[in-house]
Amino acid sequence: MDSGCNSDCSGTVSAESTDVFKCHLDAEWSDKPWRFDWDAPESNQPCMQLSSQGVIQQDQKSLFHFSCDLRKSFEADGPGAVTLYPEDAEDMWQVYNLLSERDSVTASTIRKVLTESETRSSSSNRVRTTLTIQIETVDFDAQACVIRVKGRNIQENPYVKIGAYHAIDLETNREVSLFKLCWDSISIERLKCACDPAQTVDLAVVQMQEGLANICLITKSMTSLKTRIEIKIPQKQKGNTAQRENALKKFYKNIVDDVLKHLNFEALRVLIIGSPDFVDQLYEYLCETAMKTKSQILHDAKRKFVPCKISTGFKRSLKEILQDPAVLSKLSDTKVGAEVHSIKSFNQMLSTDPSRAFYGYKHVSVAAEALAVDTLLVTDNLFRSKDISERRRYVSLVDSVRSSGGKIRIFSSMHFSGEELAKFTGIAAILRFPMAEPKEEDEDNKEVVLEKVAPI
Repeated sequence: MDSGCNSDCSGTVSAESTDVFKCHLDAEWSDKPWRFDWDAPESNQPCMQLSSQGVIQQDQKSLFHFSCDLRKSFEADGPGAVTLYPEDAEDMWQVYNLLSERDSVTASTIRKVLTESETRSSSSNRVRTTLTIQIETVDFDAQACVIRVKGRNIQENPYVKIGAYHAIDLETNREVSLFKLCWDSISIERLKCACDPAQTVDLAVVQMQEGLANICLITKSMTSLKTRIEIKIPQKQKGNTAQRENALKKFYKNIVDDVLKHLNFEALRVLIIGSPDFVDQLYEYLCETAMKTKSQILHDAKRKFVPCKISTGFKRSLKEILQDPAVLSKLSDTKVGAEVHSIKSFNQMLSTDPSRAFYGYKHVSVAAEALAVDTLLVTDNLFRSKDISERRRYVSLVDSVRSSGGKIRIFSSMHFSGEELAKFTGIAAILRFPMAEPKEEDEDNKEVVLEKVAPI
C-alpha cells in the first residue's frame, strides 16, 4: 500500500445530517491513490480523527479542510470500513492479517452465469461483477500472492442471489473494501503500519554455495525468495582450470545482475552475503565489476555488504545468518532488527535467568497482571484465531502490557523469528523483575499462586 505522503495531500471530511458520520479521504501518495472510507455511528464523536496543520474551516454543514502530514487514528472497538489498494506481497500479507471471519469484503470478481433463451437452451458466460460477501474462510497463497476469501453474498447483485456462496481472489493492484464490526487495537496498528512511509525493504540476503544462489528480501513481516540461480560448475581438473573459472565467473555475473535487478539500493541498508566458501570471491568480483563498469550503484553499495559464514546456500541457513553476532550488530538499524534482537534476548534470558522469561498465555497473563512485562513477544497468527473470544484475549493482553509501559513485538508467522517464537506457543515475555513460575493450587478452581522473587 502506498506509503509516503507528498506536500500536495489534501482532503475533506463531511458529516451529513443523518446519524451516520462518513468521511472520505483522497490523497495522492507516491504515484498511486490511497483512499480511506469510514462509517461510524454518532456524528458528534467521529471514530477517525484527522490531525495535521489544524482545522481551517468548521461550520454547520461540517466541512473540514486540512493540509498535509495526514494522520489517521481510530476509536478502538468500533465498526467501520476501509478501502485498500495493495501493491506488493508485503501489502497482501497485511491485508490477510486484517481479514477475519464475519468481516465483509467488497471486491471485483468473475462469476459464471447461466442464461436460458426463449427456446429453453442454456448457455454460460463469465461476467465481471462487484460482490460483497461475509467472510467464512480466508487462505493466503504466498507464492502466487493471492488471498482467497469464501463466504455468502450479502448485497443485492444481478448475477448472484443473497445468501449464495462465492469465492473472491484478492490480488495486488486491485481495490478491496473491508468492513469490520470491531476495529481492535491490533487491526488499527497493522493498518497504520501498512501506510507507514518507512515500510520499505531495507534488508536483503544472498545465500550461495558452489553453483547455487538464493536472493531473499527480508521485511518485518515475511521473507520472500526473489530469485534462485543454478549453474553447473565443473570439478577441478589437473592442468585444465579454465573451464571451471569461466563457469564461476558466469555464476558471479548472474548473481550481480540479479542483485541489481531485484534490489533497491536507495532503500537497502544491509546486504548480507552468506556462503560456506565463496564470500570473498563474490565480494572481489563485485568490486572488480564496479571498477570496470564504473557503476556508481555498486560502488556506493560496497559499504552495505556484510559477509557471513554459513553451512549451506539453501534458504534454511537464514537462521544461522540472523544469529551471527556480526550480522546482529548491523541489523540494529533495520526494521527486522528489533524482532531478531528480541527473540535472541528472550532465548538468552531463558538460559541465564528463567525467572525473567515466561512463555504460554497463562504465565504471561499472570506476569502482565503484576505489571512485570517489559517486552511482550507474540505471533500474528494468534490474532487470526477463528474463536473470537480467544482473539480478544490476546488483544486485551497486548493492550494491558502497552498501557503499563511495556514494549510490544508482533512477529510474522512467515518470518524466521516468528517460526522461532512459535516453538514457545507463540507468546512469550521478558520480565522487568524475577517472578516464580505460577502454580495451580487445585484442579477445581485452578487458582494461581504468585510469588515475587526478591532481586539478588
